[in-house]
Parts: sequence; C-alpha cells; structure tokens
Amino acid sequence: MTLQLTAPEQATARIALPTSKSISNRALLIAALCGNQPSVLHPALCDDTSVMVEALSCTGGDINVGAAGTAMRFLTAYFATREGISVTLDGVERMRQRPIGPLVDALRSLGAQIDYLGNEGFPPLRVTGRTMHGGDVVMDGSVSSQFISAVMMILPAIGGGRIQLTGDIVSMPYIQMTAAVMRDMGGDVEINHDNITIGKGYAGNDLMVEADWSAAAPWYALAALLPQSHLTLDGLVPDSIQGDAHLVELGAKLGIHSRFGTTGVTLDTSHFIGCCCSCFADMSGTPDLALQWAVLLCLLERSFRMTGIRTLWHKESNRVEALRDELLKLGYVLKIDGEDAILWYGDRVPVGQQPPVINTHGDHRIAMAFAPAAVRFPGLIIQDAEVVTKSYPSYWRHLEQCGFTITELAQ
Repeated sequence: MTLQLTAPEQATARIALPTSKSISNRALLIAALCGNQPSVLHPALCDDTSVMVEALSCTGGDINVGAAGTAMRFLTAYFATREGISVTLDGVERMRQRPIGPLVDALRSLGAQIDYLGNEGFPPLRVTGRTMHGGDVVMDGSVSSQFISAVMMILPAIGGGRIQLTGDIVSMPYIQMTAAVMRDMGGDVEINHDNITIGKGYAGNDLMVEADWSAAAPWYALAALLPQSHLTLDGLVPDSIQGDAHLVELGAKLGIHSRFGTTGVTLDTSHFIGCCCSCFADMSGTPDLALQWAVLLCLLERSFRMTGIRTLWHKESNRVEALRDELLKLGYVLKIDGEDAILWYGDRVPVGQQPPVINTHGDHRIAMAFAPAAVRFPGLIIQDAEVVTKSYPSYWRHLEQCGFTITELAQ
C-alpha cells in the first residue's frame, strides 16, 4: 500500500493511542508460564501481539514469527521451558540476519536444548523443551535488552536465579519494564546495578496494559511541526513503567509541555521554541524514539548529535542506514559516526524527486517517523505503509482524524 500525505495547517484531535505491545508481550508470556490463570487486560491489538498469542497456544511444529523480533527472543526462552514440546522458530529473511546467539548461550547454560538450523548464531532455531534449572548466568548487557528480558521472565518458572550483566548496558529502561511487569504479576525481582536477582515462582496476578508511549512519538513531532495544534493523547500516565515516557523530557526541551489529566496528556505548544541551538541526545535507554527524534530535529533545522543508537543496526531494518538514506531524499545529509552515533549539523543538498518517496524498508518505525514530514513536504509519499500494523494499526486513520488528507496511490 502506497499512501500520499498532505498535512493540515494545524491539528486538533483526541487520539486513542494503542496499548503497549512491549508490556503486552511480556505479560502474555508470563501468563502462559502461569498456565494462563492470570488475565492480561487490554493487550495491544497489532501484528506483534497476534504472533505471540498464536505461538503461545502451539504445542509443537513450525512457528513463523514474521518480523516480530521480540516474539522470536521471548518465544525461544519460553519454549525452552516447555518439557516434551519441540518447535521450529523462524521468520522473514531479515529475521535470519538478526543475531540471537547470546540468548541461546545463556539459555543453554540453564539447561536448554536449542539447535541452529541455518547459520550459527541466527534463526531459524529448533527448540526442544526440557526440564531446566535456575541458577546464575552471565550475559552481555551491551547487545540486546530483549535477550536479558527473555531470561528474566522464565527464571521464576525454573527455580529462580541471578543474572550478572557485563559491558555497557543498553536499553536499561526495557529491563526495568520487564522487572515491573514481573512484579505486577507476582514475581520477585531485584535489580542492583549490573546484578538482577529473581526469586522462584509467580503469584499469577492480573495485569492491565497501559497506553503505548512509543506510539506517542509521532504526535509529539506533529505538535512541534504545527505548534498551533491542540492534541490530546488518551491513556498515557505520568508514572509509566515505559522508558519511552522520556518523551515528556524530550518534548520539554523544544517547549512542548505535557499536561496530564484524568484521561491522558495534552500537548501544550504555547511556549514552543522551535529551532535555536544545536542539541545532544543520548537515546541508549529509548532507542525506539531515535528515528522519530532524528527526523523531527532535521525538519526543525536543529543540528544535533545523537548517541546510544548501536542497537538500531539490527532491528526490523538497518535503521541507521535506512534513516540516512531516507533523510537524504528530503535533502538532509546525516552523518554516521561509528556504530553508536549519528549527527546532523545543517548539511543540505537539493531535494530530488518531488514529492519525495519514502521507502519504509519493511519497518513500522520508519513509516511513522517520516509521516509528519508531510508538514514540510506536501504530498509526501510513503511506500509499504501497511507496515504500521506491526505496532499501531490505526496510525493512518488517526492522522486523518487530526486533519491529514491521505490518498492511496495505484501500485
């Protein structure tokens, strides 16, 4: 599906954000470990959670997770604990390029039986469930928080244990989110710097899933680009367990005030400061916000240096190179500084094709990050726009709700 976007001069809308797929997938896995006795209330309704729900009901055979990286990691750990069940886990071609070796090594140290069916260290996997044992495990914290979260969640079911993290720990807010969900569902978790201690068993408490702060990022961007707008985002809470609630602080640096009410947050741009000085942003704790914020800062003509992006090389797409390529279509020359930093210091080139055509690279974050660029580039075209169903199926409808004109183009 190819869409052409024309933005309004200002946007006024109340947006019912989807619930968090990150919280949902954690809660769904823990509920399955508990025999589905606890209830997960208002789970996200998107591709990623659909994959989890379907896979968790399987009693063997082939499971294709598509592009759902979280599902691949979490299900690997889950099925390793399912004694007597054997499954094959596979996905799209990009999934076969995303490393999973550190997780497999950690699970094997706890007694798991996992075999590679292709390249060593990458999916597809054959996971044969068996009786595992708790205990101590050492994991590299600099690779992926999802590996650590996967092991954390199964430890109560196999006797508890301790995870010793080494290296620079990336995406710590996601590890803390996992711990919060585990506690809410009756698990015993303590995080002390680079040590995570986990007790045995879950109480099996019900969990209510909160709205998705990651899904709020495009609306903060839109508020910045159309500062006379009035946007209310339902379901967001100020004391969220999601690291992406850092949007409040990021927005405040641009003059976007987040006013919390009984139903959500209203974005107040009456003190918007727009482009002024260059800025520095460390996104190591909130990598899912990096694409949106990089695109926004370019559109605001605000130079920046952004670090903490090393995990973006191995997401649904190579997000670093994809971001650079698509920003160039808008005339912004993004520089890559090693594996962990990008910067834009105002370098521009003439825009080529008019209107620009954005390739989403099969990645929902790219589609959502670039859509607000239609404010600066009327008629902007987004290819493969259906990728947003991975996390935010109602995204295009919500853009129309706040005044965008969206036309589906013939293929």
